[in-house]
Amino acid sequence: MIGSTELIVIFGVIILLFGANKLPELARSMGSSMGEFKKAQTESEKNLREFEKSLSEPITLKKTKLQETAEKLGIDIKDKTDDQLLDEIQKSVEKPKEVSEP
Repeated sequence: MIGSTELIVIFGVIILLFGANKLPELARSMGSSMGEFKKAQTESEKNLREFEKSLSEPITLKKTKLQETAEKLGIDIKDKTDDQLLDEIQKSVEKPKEVSEP
């Protein structure tokens, strides 16, 4: 940690480098820079928390049109690829419909 003697030496060097007239302007710019840094830090922490929250939420898979069509036709879609579902849909559509005589 910086002691009081070191702070006085640093402050003296700053006065020699920039002059007493420039110190308020320098302090203002340092303050605004620190404010911007804090703002960016807060925003990045917020984004990180939102990302972590999204990772902990369960993922819900949206059904494709193919899966919806297969379900409407009464085909079980569990653990089947889109190609398998397409084959079963084609088979169910090609199947001749039974016509009942009155």
